[in-house]
Amino acid sequence: MANTDIPSSEVELPDPLDAPEQRPRQKSVTIGAVCKALVQEFPDISISKIRYLEDQKLLAPRRTQGGYRLYSQSDIQRLRTILRLQRDEFLPLRVIRQELAGGRSEDDVAPPAADRRGLRRAVVTVRDAGALYSLDDVVEETGAGPELVRELVEFGVIKGEIRAGNRYYDETEREIVRAVSELARYGVGGRNLRVFRSSADREAQLLQSILAPALRSRNPDRRKEAIEALENLASVTTHLKHLLLIRDLRKIAT
Repeated sequence: MANTDIPSSEVELPDPLDAPEQRPRQKSVTIGAVCKALVQEFPDISISKIRYLEDQKLLAPRRTQGGYRLYSQSDIQRLRTILRLQRDEFLPLRVIRQELAGGRSEDDVAPPAADRRGLRRAVVTVRDAGALYSLDDVVEETGAGPELVRELVEFGVIKGEIRAGNRYYDETEREIVRAVSELARYGVGGRNLRVFRSSADREAQLLQSILAPALRSRNPDRRKEAIEALENLASVTTHLKHLLLIRDLRKIAT
């Protein structure tokens, strides 16, 4: 297999049909440079994930005679569209392929600046729990009362991590508190959330059973691919639950 990483992070590709006086040559970059350019918006992006999307025929970067991948700006825009459709709309790759074939572009899925904070909560990643937050931090950032946070711990909705005698919560648990605080306005409390906790446990066990051999692999590449597959399955199941809920709520409303 040809090496796909080259020292230069930026290469200009000459186009024999492109006269200098007509338009400037488009710059192409390596796969590593693509990761660096998109990591701020997509923290879980990786070279292997980009290659996986290429294997799924969603990306087709230009190759040099030596087999090096070179991504044009249009390739990067297409990749950004794919990642946003995964993150913000929980679309499986098959549907994303159809959306792109139908002319879906980056402008169609670019989140408005005012909505970025809310959309960030939709990210499905299992790799890193992120920063840890104290009870005071969670209360300040979510607007929830400390008694609600303690209730969620009591009923096993969140667990936190004990360090030096104090309990800290990761970013996912902080966002769980934020979501529950919105439900609390309608009288939903910790004891009512057991159904969500049980459902999440069953779904996690199902996905684990599907990918268990690969997740336990000692091959780092295979394990990384399994984690990416796990995240993709999580996105699909989240979208499926949303559709099933909408279907049932529609029956209630009619």
